[in-house]
Order: sequence, then C-alpha cells, then structure tokens
Amino acid sequence: MLNGIHVPLVTPFDPAGEVALDAVEKLAGHLLDQGAAGLVALGTTGEVAALSAAERAGVVEVCARVCRERGVPLTVGVTGNEPRSVLEALRGLPDGVAAALVTVPYFLRPGERGVVAYFEALAAETPVPLVIYHIPYRTGQQVSAETLRHLGRHPRIAGVKYAAGGIDQDAVDLLGDPPADFDVLGGDDVVVSPLLALGAAGAILASAHLATDRFAELVAAWRAGDTVRARDLGHRLARLSATLFAEPNPAVVKGVLHARGLIPTPDVRLPLLPAGAESVARALSECDLVAARPDR
Repeated sequence: MLNGIHVPLVTPFDPAGEVALDAVEKLAGHLLDQGAAGLVALGTTGEVAALSAAERAGVVEVCARVCRERGVPLTVGVTGNEPRSVLEALRGLPDGVAAALVTVPYFLRPGERGVVAYFEALAAETPVPLVIYHIPYRTGQQVSAETLRHLGRHPRIAGVKYAAGGIDQDAVDLLGDPPADFDVLGGDDVVVSPLLALGAAGAILASAHLATDRFAELVAAWRAGDTVRARDLGHRLARLSATLFAEPNPAVVKGVLHARGLIPTPDVRLPLLPAGAESVARALSECDLVAARPDR
C-alpha cells in the first residue's frame, strides 16, 4: 500500500487567503499524473496547524475523492498528543482513507515505553491502519529500531515515516530486519536516495511536488538495482531538495508551484512567511537541471 512516492500536499490559498479547494483538486490530479503513488493530506507541509476544522475537512474530502477516482491510497495526518483526541480524529476520517500518519508524542518526551503504550492504545481501536511519524528533531523523542520493530509487528501499524535527520544506525538496523508487512518510508528529502538504497519501500516527500516523475524514477531505479542511474539521479534530486528547504517548508515549494501556474498564490499562513525571490529562483533552476535527462 505504501510503496513508491507519496506527496504530502500543500494547502493552496487564494488571493483572499482562503483555502482554494479547486487548486487542491488540480494539484492532486497533476501529481498523480506525474507518477506519485499516493497522497498525504494534512501533513506539516499542508500547514495543518494553521487550518480550521472546516478547512481540514474540506481538504480531506477533495483529496479522498481524487484518490478514490484514481485508485490510489490517501494517507491523512492526524494531530494530537494523547490517545483520546487522536482516536476521536481517527474515527472521524471519511470512507476511503487508506491510513493515518500519526506523530510520535511530541514535547512530552514520554520515553520509549510510553511511545509503545501510546501506539498500542491507538492500534487497538483505530478504524484505519497507522503510519508512525518518527521525527525526533521536532518531537524531542528518540525511538529505536527495536521499538519500531516491536510496534511494526502489530497488524494495525502499517509503517513508519522515518525522518531522523539523516541515515543513523537505527535506520540501518531497522531496514536490515524490518517486520513483515511494515513499510519504512523516507521522510528526509535530501537523504532519501541512500535510504532507498538500504531498502526503504518509498518515501513521503514535500520535494516531490516538483520533479515528481524523477522521484518515482529514483524509487524504480533502486528497486531494479540500477545503481549507476540511481546514484546520478539521487544526487540531482538531493540538490533540488536542498533548495526547496532553504527556507521553512513549504514556503519555497509553494513559491515554485505558483511560478509554474499550479497554485493561485505562493502564500503561507503565519507564523510562516512567503519565500524570497532568490530562493524560488534557485529552486526553479534546480528543477530545470533535474528535468534534463542524464547521459547515462
């Protein structure tokens, strides 16, 4: 279900600052046409914390319809920090949602025993499979390969978005012996190629709003064992990702999407600010370089 490239969709805003649901639908279709294997709604890239409950519901409804029509999975980010509120949100997801992306409890730093108890409590009652979002530089909570392997054996926990800030020893250990039917997805855009080389099933990448087809090619190249092609393409895409994260995500991504006519404005909501013109120009230049076919 979670193989390939899944794009955590930005939330486009119209000139009045409202969510542009028509642009959500257009962008979702475009990304799937370009080779995305699925979409993620209401992730960090979608500025979920800045959306009202009604806006979040509208985005999920549109994304669910598009994914249902295309026959691809939709994963929905579910925010919260304790089981009761998270389970309430999980039970409120519409039909057709394939999985929920749930962050490791943040700020509280409950320890790994607490992380296990938290996800087991959710897994016991969730109506959809769970994908653990492991991002310790935001949550403050490290989770070991052993703990992820333990949680991954639960039939209602489908995978992990692994965003530890690089390729650490736990990533190597986890991918060396993953549980059956548990997908490890790259979540750090710049280092996704080496994670795929280690055996990741795919990735959830904000960068894949651009050069979506090339990110899909990267997954296919590593899967086919075409290391020369994969390394060359991986280096190109890493440089693109670095430019897209030169300012807080998703400001540069939105700037490039707007410049290409895919969303109506480059606007983000406070406390984020729109990307500077130089950052957008550099990212556009890298997009053009990635689009050029490699010689080998």
